Amino acid sequence: MTNNQPAPDGVMRLINGYWNTGVIGAAATHRVFTHLENGAGTAEEIAALAEISERGAQSLLDGLVSVELVALEDGRYRNTPAASAFLVEGKPASLAGFAKLKLQHTGSLIDLPEVVRTGGPLTGGETEVADNPHWEGIVPAIAGVSVPAADAGVEALGIADAGEITILDVGGGSGIYSSIWLKANPAARAVQLDWEPINVIARRLVAEQGVGERFTTLNGDFHTTDFGTGEYDIAVYSHIAHQENAESNIEVFTRLRKALKPGGALVVADYVVDDDRSAPAFPLLFALEMLLKSKEGGTWRRADYRDWLIKAGFEDVTFHDAPPATMVIAR
Repeated sequence: MTNNQPAPDGVMRLINGYWNTGVIGAAATHRVFTHLENGAGTAEEIAALAEISERGAQSLLDGLVSVELVALEDGRYRNTPAASAFLVEGKPASLAGFAKLKLQHTGSLIDLPEVVRTGGPLTGGETEVADNPHWEGIVPAIAGVSVPAADAGVEALGIADAGEITILDVGGGSGIYSSIWLKANPAARAVQLDWEPINVIARRLVAEQGVGERFTTLNGDFHTTDFGTGEYDIAVYSHIAHQENAESNIEVFTRLRKALKPGGALVVADYVVDDDRSAPAFPLLFALEMLLKSKEGGTWRRADYRDWLIKAGFEDVTFHDAPPATMVIAR
């Protein structure tokens, strides 16, 4: 290699990036991060606890060191802080289930060149249905994705000291916002609007957090269900806007504005890109998932959200970091 010629290592790592999904998903499947957190530190120990081959355990550990989720010190392996926080089962922000879920999605990337050429999904888009038998696995798996925004919302909205407030979570899935916010404020109550099979799961998960008696559900589709008028102090619309087009988002925001009490706040959490589309990195990459799976979805700019919310009747729109997402608060 000449001094002016870059090494191919970085490009090679990117080309083989699917191995990142593979090694993390496989490690999560076999609870490697959880075993490491509990004191295991060698391939032999991991193999015995996970009931996998020692050769397989060593290969997983090598891969996890490569992606900087596991460190090797004095002959023993340990989780890095990121792995400890986000990949150990049972922790509030755990993405272990999400890692296993994404491993199942890697095959769809084979269609991406043709999807890019045509400008949309090849099979009409990913259609979610209320009676999807996979909700039981999917709903808990994606809960951790919303934890950073839900945590940030506690401080940004002053939830702990807000007194007797009522929260509406549209398409709330696992009920993660309700779980976190009801814990923060023992006088608050929450209502989740979602499909019935998902609400069944949410009621169980929220009850497990000890706040189920202040959590109720409303079965329905947010596209058609009436949100009511002047009933809520806070409304949440999390990780939904990216799958909708501009007209749909404005329409839903308008109905949510009507559902809020005077002075109420709408919280929109999603993967938002800068106005010049130069950053942040993850939302930019997520745009390809929307191209692959939705007919009109995308990663929208801050300017888009501000414009839509103003058109919906909100007057004050602020943006708050909740990596990898952004939390938008509109009043």
